[in-house]
Formats: sequence, C-alpha cells, structure tokens
Amino acid sequence: MNLSSPSPLSATSSHPLARYGWDDRWAAEFASYAETGLLPGRVVRVDRGRCDLVTADGTVHADTAFVTPHDPLRVICTGDWAAVEPHGNPRYVQAYLPRRTSLVRSTSSTRSEGQILAANVDHAIIAVPLSAELDLGRLERFLALVWESGAQPLVVLTKADLIPDPVGLSYLVQDVEAAAPGARVLAVSATEDDGVEPLAELVSGGTSVLLGTSGAGKSTLANALLGEEVMDVQAIREVDGKGRHTTTTRNLLVLPGGGVLIDTPGLRGVGMYDAGAGVDQTFSEIAALAEDCRFHDCAHETEPGCAVRAAIEDGTLPHRRLESYRKLQRENQWIVAKTDARLRAEIRDDYKRKHAAGRAALRAKRGRQG
Repeated sequence: MNLSSPSPLSATSSHPLARYGWDDRWAAEFASYAETGLLPGRVVRVDRGRCDLVTADGTVHADTAFVTPHDPLRVICTGDWAAVEPHGNPRYVQAYLPRRTSLVRSTSSTRSEGQILAANVDHAIIAVPLSAELDLGRLERFLALVWESGAQPLVVLTKADLIPDPVGLSYLVQDVEAAAPGARVLAVSATEDDGVEPLAELVSGGTSVLLGTSGAGKSTLANALLGEEVMDVQAIREVDGKGRHTTTTRNLLVLPGGGVLIDTPGLRGVGMYDAGAGVDQTFSEIAALAEDCRFHDCAHETEPGCAVRAAIEDGTLPHRRLESYRKLQRENQWIVAKTDARLRAEIRDDYKRKHAAGRAALRAKRGRQG
C-alpha cells in the first residue's frame, strides 16, 4: 500500500502519519532532514539493532547502526520520530528528532545506568492489580518516573471484578488517590469491559505507554483498549499471584478511538535515575507542608517548628509517606552522586555532620545520667 501522496511535511489530519502523532511541530523539526531526501517515521518496535518504523510509504525495517551511541539514554527507542533512508537494503536510520518526553529508569546493573523505556509519551498508564495487596511504595516509584518524564500519569486499578464490594473498592481507590496526588485513578475490569471506555477517552489523541509489573493485567488491558486480541495473555500463577512476561518488546499500536499505545514488558525493578523533580511531584503534599516549616532547610526529623512532623502527629500525613519520600530521595541522590563530584562531597559532609551530632547527643545523655 502506497501512502506517499501527501507531502511528508503536511501536518493535516489527512496525513498518513497524523494518526501516529505527526503534527506541525514535528514537521518543523524534520524540515532539514526532508531537504536531504530522508523520510520521517515513528519507531513502533526496536529489537537487537534494528527497528520497525511506520512511514508515509508504510512500515519499513531499518538498521539503527548510525544512531547507536555508547550513551544508553541516546539509543533509539519505541516512540521516537526518526529520519530514515527512502531506499536501500537494508535501510538505515540516520537520526531521531529531539524527544519531547522520555521515560527513564535506573538499570539493576552495578553501574546503575539509565535505561530509556519509551519516548514522546503524553500519558503513562500505571497498571496496579487488585489481585494482590496494594504496594503503594512501588506505585510511588512508578509515579516519580512518570512525573520526571513530563508525561501525565494515569493509575489504573486492574482486575476490579475481583473486588465485588463497591464500598471496599471505593476505599482502595481512595488509598491510591492519597498516594498519587495530581494523578487520575480509575478502577477497571478489562474482562468485564467495565471502566475501559472512560480510560479510552482519556488517552485518545495522544501517545500512551502501559507500565506495570508482570501479572498486572497489562496485556488484557491493552487488548480491551485496542478492541481486539493483539497481545498474548497468560494466566497468573495461583501460588503467588504473579505472571510471566507476556510482552517481550515495546510495541506501538494504533488505538481505534484515536491515539497510539506503547505496551511494555513487565518491570521487576523501577530504580530512580536523576528523578528529583519527579519524586517531589509524587510527594507534593510534603513539599507544600515544608513551606510552613520554621527552617527552610528542615530535614523533618527533630527540628522545632516542623510542619511535616506536626502533620504526622495529627494524622493528616501518614508516616509511611514520609518514609517513602526519604527513601526515594536517598536513592535518587545516590544515583546522581555517582556522576556529580560536588553532590558526592555534600552527601559525605552531611553524613559527617549527622554522625558528629549523634555522638554529641549520646555523650550529653551519658553526662546527664552520670
């Protein structure tokens, strides 16, 4: 099928790439590449140095050798807009356009490098299964990753049919809403087609990525949004409620109601990677409380006039939230400090100050007891 009749720089709704997110801004970014005869295309799948791109001429397979740098954050990924050769066997991707958003996590390797999961995403659907106990700490990790990327998070409580009591389900939604300020929370049963339509309306017209652990029901949810059985689905293990990786690559698919969806493999780990702003956004109520602390550099520990500690004492802020906030902050600082000598020195000096203060307090306590 030849779809090349419209100009590749046309951003009208009739352009063959419009349904994949092509617009005037992308056209302007691509102008210099168009002058050299390259074609625009959106990456719909990447696998071992090659990728599939949808172009005005249809889907093409291309080699990514020219855009495979040593920096793992600059490798081409699903969701990128790229400049690809119009002819050749094999074709080569020559460049990709600057990303508007990018989802990045820290790898589980000892080097803790960044790994880009998807690019140019508008909405990130975080699938949280109701087939297991809610893990709010893990959800907060996902939220920090999404907020840092620049995308808008949507928390979807999957397998809602397993909670037949409406009151019990509403309490679960409220618990998640408290852990996800600023994010929309929906309870969905993809097998019963309950809650799928409102979600489809929220993500129509943009690019969405589906995130979650194995067994979270991502593939079932993807099929419900796509309106057909596109993704393979495997049953979860009865022993521990977990599933196997049904999706093994990141695939970009067109939604029938408009927009596109990137499905991803289940993530076992969600490590922070230079996500300070994302962590602050995830715990925005703590940042708001901190503005009323007596000291601007309050650590919310033993300082007098701490508004955060006061909120914990009167029950308006769960202690779990503060501990989770501190944990993600420490983890993120550790990652950033690996490449920032100044920050490493600040963390080391702060540790020395706290250690010295602790020893002084211990000596004073012993003196009073003596």
